[in-house]
Amino acid sequence: MSLPVDTSSHTPNSLQVLRPFVSLFRRQWLMMLVGLLLTFTTLLTGIGLLSLSGWFLSASAVAGLAVITSQAFNYFTPAGGVRFFSIVRTVSRYGERLATHEATFKLLTQLRIWAWNKLLPLSAANLQGLRRGDLLNRLVADIDTLDHLYLRLLTPMAASLMMIGVLLVFLGWFDHHLALSLCGLLLAAWLILPLVFYYLGKAPGQALMQAQRQYRVELLDIIQGQAELSLFGANKRYLDKLEQAQHSLFSQQTTMANITGLSQALLIVVNGSAVVFMLYLAGQGVGDATPPGPLMALMVFATMASLEMMMPIAGAFQHLSSTVLAARRVTEITEQTPSVVFNPHSHLQANHGALQISGVHFGYQSHSQVLQGLDLTINAGEKVAILGPTGCGKSSLLGLITRDWVAQQGTIMLDGQPISDYSDANLRAAMTVVSQRIYLFSGTLRDNLALALPYLQGEAKKTHDQRFIEVLQKVGLQTLLQGDKPLDSWIGEGGRQLSGGEQRRIGVARALLRDAPLLLLDEPTEGLDKRTEREILNVLLDFAQHRTLLMISHRLTALEQMDSVYLFQQGQLTLRAN
Repeated sequence: MSLPVDTSSHTPNSLQVLRPFVSLFRRQWLMMLVGLLLTFTTLLTGIGLLSLSGWFLSASAVAGLAVITSQAFNYFTPAGGVRFFSIVRTVSRYGERLATHEATFKLLTQLRIWAWNKLLPLSAANLQGLRRGDLLNRLVADIDTLDHLYLRLLTPMAASLMMIGVLLVFLGWFDHHLALSLCGLLLAAWLILPLVFYYLGKAPGQALMQAQRQYRVELLDIIQGQAELSLFGANKRYLDKLEQAQHSLFSQQTTMANITGLSQALLIVVNGSAVVFMLYLAGQGVGDATPPGPLMALMVFATMASLEMMMPIAGAFQHLSSTVLAARRVTEITEQTPSVVFNPHSHLQANHGALQISGVHFGYQSHSQVLQGLDLTINAGEKVAILGPTGCGKSSLLGLITRDWVAQQGTIMLDGQPISDYSDANLRAAMTVVSQRIYLFSGTLRDNLALALPYLQGEAKKTHDQRFIEVLQKVGLQTLLQGDKPLDSWIGEGGRQLSGGEQRRIGVARALLRDAPLLLLDEPTEGLDKRTEREILNVLLDFAQHRTLLMISHRLTALEQMDSVYLFQQGQLTLRAN
């Protein structure tokens, strides 16, 4: 289930959501300005090229009617002007592509960093009910959609408005009545057509965004859950849902393509009407020239060339609704107030890892309690195991200790201080968590191990190579240390190059790299065979010899090495064995 999206807002209210993103653009104002100027130069040289060419051809034809005029006519200057406009147009078009796309990529990078900085303080409670595929879609695809703001909306609109002003001045030099007529028509089109295109593309644009989101969510569910879907024979059902999402996406893309064609056709009709209108007006004379002669061609060709500056408006406002929807979906996440608040000014540090949990009540929903008055004391250096079936609340307890969630009642103390008094960084530094899911990233073996050591970048990672090799040997991953540069080996997205056991051992190796007083184990050997399970637990218990350890599990391995063992039932600890 994803967060609801309101698609019924009126245009002014809808555009309000774009303001925070537009304000972020100021940091790239120089590159954006360069892109705008090059876009304007491209339009200026394009219209200048066609206008000068029209006048030159007409003037040459008129001059050729008589020998005297043909010999007196200067063919070289206009020809040089045509060549000049051609070269400058080509160069400016190339530069415009470089500048605008460079600005766009920098803006997207900046937006992603901004979104991640907003996302990081959020806890599991803030993201509850949001599927991973939808979250990924919002942080990648929706932010990518926001490039329409600069690349397809702000730049072409500003450049075309500037061009209308230049046309007014240039054509007014020859005939101010014709200049006002043409520029007034272009300005009316600049103001009215975007609204028409916006309302034409509003509903289809939002539907296309929703179809893209649904398709990505279904696709990610199938990819990530392939093992479970195959095990329970649910592949066909999920593939059918994916195919339905695909058909819906294709249908919405077809609708949007039809609207694009309609919008471009409407612009061509408007431009053609303007050409006929200017042909009629210029035919009656241009300035003091009656008959108008070659200046008539200049006016008409300038009108024809204006189509180039108006055409991007169709795409800009056609996609505006999808851009607004993408901005709203991102804002729904980034404007949330974190449900778990840390004390950023606290200097408390935990050195022993002693835990005291008193009267904790917790539930994901108000009417359903997972933990009911739970009490637990773990002294510094003690090893405690909590057993219980899946879904009894063991992982919820660890989520409260790590402050992914906040209990409705009760207190949790770390080294005699409430965990709410610790800063985020100091609380994370006080504990090491080995969960049942190991997250590996598309990178080298070194990169994935360095995640356990904060603030390591570039060459700083290589200074720990010997330490990385030692922990890999300790967890039994000698097979990964073959070759000249084993730490540079690429393990692939999600560790696809490795077996499940090897992925689990890398997670344990990360734990061994951290010097935290509290070690939390959440089903650390889930899915492993008995022999591998015992090996990994022995390594972890040896590492935790002088540390506090809390392990939750539903298996009985290595319990004899624990100081205390509790049984978890119905949200309470019901049995203790020493």
